[in-house]
Amino acid sequence: MSTIFSQGRVCPLDKNNIDTDQIIPKQFLTSVSRDGFADALFFDWRYLANGNLNPNFVLNQPQYAGATILLTRANFGCGSSREHAPWAIQQFGFNVIIAQSFADIFFNNSINNGMLLIQLSKTNIELLFDRCQQEPQNWQIDLQNQEILFGNNAAMGFSIDPDIKQRLLSGLDFIGSSEQLNPQIASYEQQRKANQPWLG
Repeated sequence: MSTIFSQGRVCPLDKNNIDTDQIIPKQFLTSVSRDGFADALFFDWRYLANGNLNPNFVLNQPQYAGATILLTRANFGCGSSREHAPWAIQQFGFNVIIAQSFADIFFNNSINNGMLLIQLSKTNIELLFDRCQQEPQNWQIDLQNQEILFGNNAAMGFSIDPDIKQRLLSGLDFIGSSEQLNPQIASYEQQRKANQPWLG
């Protein structure tokens, strides 16, 4: 089994404190179907007032077309707890976000949608931005071994909660993880009914 969770072009979004209203503005929160949010991602930054793409915004620059890894800075995903934010990011094509820090609710919403969020020190984030400034980057994310692999046989390690790692490797969300315990739950229920039949 491959240990590579993701591989592809890296898009460097060089900003701190990107909130969920910037990720997907409120006027697009009209559906809970989980589909059709890619075009709204970073809407106010991606588009000019006339509706054309903003050529100065990093996601619109041709060298980052098709990027699957988003590199950004501190406090990504702050603001309101809208689940549409990770949906829009994922539907645009990103499945990994690397940042100095994430807002808690955004972090959990993203993990529950099968995305990998990697938190690194400010020093390491600076090193990664330096690489991207030199030339466009293609990286591999080895989740099993917890490493970001660069094209020159170099690597940078990262930490991750063991439970989250296992869920992402197995492709399970919280419900799927709980269902893995169905035999133990059924066994407990049998014992409880035998020992405490008055509880029904």
